[in-house]
Amino acid sequence: MKNSGYIAYVILGLIWGTPFIFTHWAAVYITPAQIVLVRVISGFIPVLLFAIATRALKWRHLRHAHHFLAMAALATALYYLAFAKGTILLLTSVAGMLSGAIPLFSCLCALVFLRSEPLGRQSIGGMLMGFAGVLVIARPWETGLGTVDPMGVLYIVLGSLSLGASFVYARKFISPLGIAPAALCTYQMGLGAIALLLTVDLGGASAIFNDTKAAIGLILGLGAVGTGVAYILYYLIVQKLGAVTAASVTYIPPVVALFIGCALAGEPLHLLDLAATIAILAGVFTMQAGRQRHIKTPSPQKCPV
Repeated sequence: MKNSGYIAYVILGLIWGTPFIFTHWAAVYITPAQIVLVRVISGFIPVLLFAIATRALKWRHLRHAHHFLAMAALATALYYLAFAKGTILLLTSVAGMLSGAIPLFSCLCALVFLRSEPLGRQSIGGMLMGFAGVLVIARPWETGLGTVDPMGVLYIVLGSLSLGASFVYARKFISPLGIAPAALCTYQMGLGAIALLLTVDLGGASAIFNDTKAAIGLILGLGAVGTGVAYILYYLIVQKLGAVTAASVTYIPPVVALFIGCALAGEPLHLLDLAATIAILAGVFTMQAGRQRHIKTPSPQKCPV
């Protein structure tokens, strides 16, 4: 039974490393907001089907709609939009490397807002190591042609903070409800899709179909597979291998994005960036290992996408 979990683990790591290249393809034709709208709708369909198949949806859950709406804003609309805007301004490899710092921002939000989760020296040291890696990739001290766009880095940071805040919100308000993760993700993405449909300007969105590769990459690669199927795989990993192992899958996407950017998109690879990525991942590992020594309760159940 565990073999299927390990297979899902590898596949999910590979899937989560591809959104950056798909975003770049789509950005040639449509706006970041339109990219996010198509992504959420395309990802919502498999998640909804999965929730229906597992009978996770209940009418009584509607009383908590305000919490689902908050999660839709933090972990879907704002998070995806910030990452889309940041990715467009950065190289695929750079955006992917920075995404490895998401657990650092989640931990930072928990430190600020959840005083019941203290950090030891090991966790703080890991966090500082990871943020040092982010700083090296951003290199704000450099100017001129070929430097990393600071606004791109800022968008990735804001998206990571939004997702980190969603974990804090989930722990305080969602986890005590005891609702199945499949249902939570369905409500979150469904409400996110509705909000985006009401606010995103659809003018010119059909231009994506001028390029078959970009359209397939957005609808299937980024949406249905990269968001919807990815969640289902994550749920399978949690069931088969446990939440701690599932959380460690975040180490794979930055490496995959780095490979895609350099090998497939022809982007340059700087040894300093590689060292910074190693520092980020090592910092995340050190931080999470330190937290496990202080926190014995299980992680909150929430939609991971």
